[in-house]
Parts: sequence; structure tokens; C-alpha cells
Amino acid sequence: MNVVQSVDSVALLPAYLAAGTAVLVLITDLLVARPRATIAVAALGALGTAVGSALVGAGAERRTFCVGADCSWIFGGRAALVAVVVALITVGVLGLSVPALRAGRSPVGEYAFLLACSMTGGVVLGAAGDLITLIVALETLTLPLYVLVGLRRGSLASAEAAVTFFVVSVVATTLTLLGAALLYAVTGGLHLDRLGALLAEQPELRDLPLTTAAVAVLLVGLAFKVAAVPFHAWAPATYDGAPLPVAAYLSTASKLGGLVALLAVVQRALPADQTGPVLALLAVLTMTVGNLVALRQRRTVRLLAWSSVAQAGYILAPLGALALAAGRTDEARSAAYAAAMAYAVFFVVLELAAFAGVTALRPAGADGGTLDDLRGAARRHPWRAAAFGLALVGLAGLPPGLAGLFAKVTVVRALLDGGAAWLALVVALNAVIGLAYYLRVTAALWAPTPLAAPNVGGAAAVPVVGVVGVVLAVVTVATVVLGVAPQLVLDLAGR
Repeated sequence: MNVVQSVDSVALLPAYLAAGTAVLVLITDLLVARPRATIAVAALGALGTAVGSALVGAGAERRTFCVGADCSWIFGGRAALVAVVVALITVGVLGLSVPALRAGRSPVGEYAFLLACSMTGGVVLGAAGDLITLIVALETLTLPLYVLVGLRRGSLASAEAAVTFFVVSVVATTLTLLGAALLYAVTGGLHLDRLGALLAEQPELRDLPLTTAAVAVLLVGLAFKVAAVPFHAWAPATYDGAPLPVAAYLSTASKLGGLVALLAVVQRALPADQTGPVLALLAVLTMTVGNLVALRQRRTVRLLAWSSVAQAGYILAPLGALALAAGRTDEARSAAYAAAMAYAVFFVVLELAAFAGVTALRPAGADGGTLDDLRGAARRHPWRAAAFGLALVGLAGLPPGLAGLFAKVTVVRALLDGGAAWLALVVALNAVIGLAYYLRVTAALWAPTPLAAPNVGGAAAVPVVGVVGVVLAVVTVATVVLGVAPQLVLDLAGR
């Protein structure tokens, strides 16, 4: 018997490009030692990864590293969507980081290398076909962020945020690995599709206390990664202590990675009747607590962090429909999975636009400041404030932020189709609560500036029009395009 497997290098091309980018960044920094060259290589490599992922994903689904019908690498439309989004977020975050890197707040080579390594984990994550590949990819996405959060020189808040993030992530990883080990003990399988088939074909396995414990522990471990309540307390402190571009990456690429991992195990491996009630409870708690606490925030990044917690609840909501028999039909489940994935994509684009807006309105290398620091910003920088306001309106789900509006409509429609009208009502009520703080921040941008207020964000204090302005403009255009053609994302999310 031939034990040597053929490897589909075309299917692996996105991973090659992402990992190659990290290696090239390291070599460029060592040999050329020019910050501009290092950043250019990282940005071009990330763009190449996005293009390569789109080209591979445009064709038929490709599989490799297979044992029979079970494969560890499955690259299809959804994997391509995740890889493209993660790579483009990396480009955007690099652009937002340029002013701080020029000011010497962080070492350029290490910063770009770690960001490229994290991108590699995100690219691999979407194509993972077994629990080992999934967890390794998720940790590859997360591990560089421990350092990036604390990489800002001379910042105690940054160091504290890094320690907090590290400790919580270690606990989350331990729980995730324990859940995977328990599932292997019960079923003898690690491939996601194999696990799902075994648990479906052998109902007696689902009734075992060990199976229930495995499902619960695995879900809790992944819930930490998405900052779902009550496993969320690390997120606001970490986001606020991290440099603004790193906080943007945490809130977008890192959260997308956690959601992709959670969606993969829920959709393909775990019993829907066991995961549905847990996810419904997590969704209600996450969106409600996130929105209520966000109402009281005065610091900009903390408000966006709590907003991100609430948005995770909206993303989990369609999966909560699995708690009901009507939500576990094939059609309803497909709609729920597609809605969750599509909402995640819309959210990360709008969230990146929001962080780009804050970065553009703040001094180079500064933190997010308070909401009072943004007061009257539209009078000094109308276009930047308008882009920031559009992102906030989109996150609130109001026109002209059509991407956010379509995302919420998609979630509600999936819940109604799955018979979870009560959960759709909770989503609608929380969306109304969210309007209060999104519109408050938006209104503050055009409010009169108090005479005693410092000139934070004024013309002399914000020398970041260049690259940051370009990133803000590009992401704003992307939000408009997604709002005009949202069905494209939904179709890719459903593949």
C-alpha cells in the first residue's frame, strides 16, 4: 500500500503566500533594514495572499491531506472569503500603523513580522478540516497578538493589556484542547465531518456525560476567543491598552477567527440539539450586556470594545435558532450558518472603518482618548469625521450604512425562518439600545467644542492625513460597496 499522499499545492497556495510573506518580511528587515521596505513587503505580501486566495476559491472546492473521505484541508468559497478578508484587514492595519511606526513607538520589523504570522493563522483557519488544524491555526492567529499588544515602548497600559490577554488566552486554549481531547476519547475521530457523522449515526454517543462535557468545554473555550459573555471581561481592557491599530486587528481579524472556529465546530462536528440552547443563551447575554455597558462608556476604544462584544451576540444569534426543532431543518441550518458568517464579514469591515476613523482623528501614536476628545471633530476634519460617522451608523444598522442594515435584516430573517421569533425580538430590542450610544458618538462629532477643551484632534495635533487617510477612504468605499451588493457576501458565506 502506498502511504505517500499527493499534496494539492494549488489548494495550499493561500497558506504558502501568507507564510511566505512572514518569511520575506523577516528577511527584508534583516538584510535591508529599511522600515519603508519592510512595510511595503508586508503589504504587498498580504495583497498577494488576498488575490491568490480569491483565485483559488473561485474554482471548485479543493481538498488535500486526506484519509479516505476525511480531509484536513478543505479550501472552498467560505475559506476563500475568510482568507481574503483577513489578508485585506492586515493591509489596512499596516496602513493605520504607519504613523506610530514612523514615530518609533514600536520596532517596525518585529511588528510587521508578527502581523504577517497572525495573518497566516487566519488564512489557514478557514480551510481547517480537523480539530488539530483548527486549534493550531487559531493559536497561530492569536499568539503574535500577545506581543503586538505589549509592543508599544514605555506604555504600562500596553504591558498590562498584554498580560491580561495572555492569561485569558491560555485558559481559553486549555479548555479548547480539553474539549477536543474529550471528543476524541468519545468518538476516536478528529476530522470535523467525521465527528459530525459519528455523533449523528450513533445517538448513544450523544447521551454520554463525557460527550456533554466535551461539547460544553469546547464551546466555552471558543467563547473566550469571541469575547462572548460571560467570557468577555478581558476584551475592553485589552483593546484599550493596546495600540489603536492592534486594537483594530483584535476587534476584526482576531474576532473573525474565533467566530470561524466556532462556526466550523458547530456546523460540522457538534450535535445541534446540544449546541443550540447554549448558543442561544450566549447570544442573548452577549448582545444585552455589551449594549448596556457600552451606554456608560466615556473612552472611545472601550465603547468600541463593548460594542464589539454586543456585535458578537448578533453574530451568534442565528446559531441560537438551533435550539428549536424548526431551526434544525437542513434549510434553516444553512440559512443560520450563512447569516452568521455574512454578519461577521459585514461587522469586521465596519469595525475596521470605525477604528480607522478614530485613528485619523487622533494624534499619531496616541490612544483612542475619550468621547470629549472627538467632540466637534467634524468642524475641523469634515471628511474624516463623516467616514467615521458612516461606520458608526452602519454598526447601528441604520441607512445610509446599508451593509450594517442588511446584516441585521439577514440575522432576523434567519431567526424567523428557524422559528426563533423570540430571539429575533431580542435582537431587535438590542439594536434599539445600540442606537443610543452609536448616535451619541456620531452627534458628538458635529457638536460645538467647549472653549476649555484642549485641541486634541485639531489640525496641529493630527498629522496622519497620508496613509491613514487612504486606508479610511478605501475601507469607507468598501462599506458602501458591500451595502450596495450584499448578496455576494451572503452567497459566499453559504458555500
